[in-house]
Amino acid sequence: MQRDNNRAVSTVAIKLKARVMASEMKIEDFTGGCVNWVYKFMKRNQLVVRARTTVGQKLPDDWEQKLSSFHTFIRSEISEMSLTNADIINMDEVPMTFDVPSSRTVAEKGEKTITVSTTGHERTNFTVVLACTASGIKLKPMLIFKRVTMPRESLPEGAVVVCNNKGWMNAEVMQKWTDKCFRTRPGAFFKTRSLLIFDSMAAHKESSVQRYINQTGAHLAVIPGGLTKLLQPLDVSVNHPFKAYVREEWDKWMMSGQHSYTPCGRQRRATYAEVCKWVITAWGKVRTQTIVNGFRKCGILHDADESDGEDEDDDDSVASDSEPIADEDRQALVMDVFAEDSDDNESFNGFDVSYDDKN
Repeated sequence: MQRDNNRAVSTVAIKLKARVMASEMKIEDFTGGCVNWVYKFMKRNQLVVRARTTVGQKLPDDWEQKLSSFHTFIRSEISEMSLTNADIINMDEVPMTFDVPSSRTVAEKGEKTITVSTTGHERTNFTVVLACTASGIKLKPMLIFKRVTMPRESLPEGAVVVCNNKGWMNAEVMQKWTDKCFRTRPGAFFKTRSLLIFDSMAAHKESSVQRYINQTGAHLAVIPGGLTKLLQPLDVSVNHPFKAYVREEWDKWMMSGQHSYTPCGRQRRATYAEVCKWVITAWGKVRTQTIVNGFRKCGILHDADESDGEDEDDDDSVASDSEPIADEDRQALVMDVFAEDSDDNESFNGFDVSYDDKN
């Protein structure tokens, strides 16, 4: 029943439930409930302990109706404006951290304590805003850092950087994203009509924001709450491999040995410029076909293009275009991929952890 509702079930919960049931059934000599009993119970019932593969909200009761209505609206907009796949854009905010350690590592068999070194900034957050077209074109990424002032260091080209006191999207940043990323996308100068798809977070629904975006000739399609796992191409196909590629860049940086330290000997976190490089590199590694497949899976692509990519490798995991990955390595990387995405972002209002506002 708990798993039917996507709730986590622990071995401790099984043990406690067994004791409660034994008491209700007046089994006075019940000796179960110990660790061995729990695992024997699990074995008899073909149960195993699994790592979660996704974190998501329960679908709303009327999700099928909302799904159908959204698809109908999308098809209508595409038909009425005669849009091509290059005119259909999806954008999403992706919460990130300065340290991206894996929850798994190779270690000697039998080793009891497994330590993974970081700079201690696993909770120092920032936001990456990604956007792409249904034809696989990537818009310039935006990074939102939780700072009062812009970093003084020289930042690389290829990404837009903004700062605010929450490190998250708001109406002001949405307008900056529209000017610096959406309006400057490849071919945008020649496009008089487009369709922008995003989730129902508060900043997206601000009337001032929607009017501002409408001035570019874009119509808006707001994904119904709780349905981003079904209707948001970035969530469905792109964000996971992007995050895994960022982790690869962080791993390379951690192993490079080119670090600075505080007087107390603590390793400093990566610079803002370094983090921007991770994002630019990771975004560049996401395959065009992965993006196209995301739109296809969400039912957003043109009917004529529904079969595009069917016979191609639907690589939604973490394979690099330049470095082939062995099957066993691929599986390990897939297990490491982040699972927390933007269903929760719709009501998220910024990061609460402390931040550097001047450094």
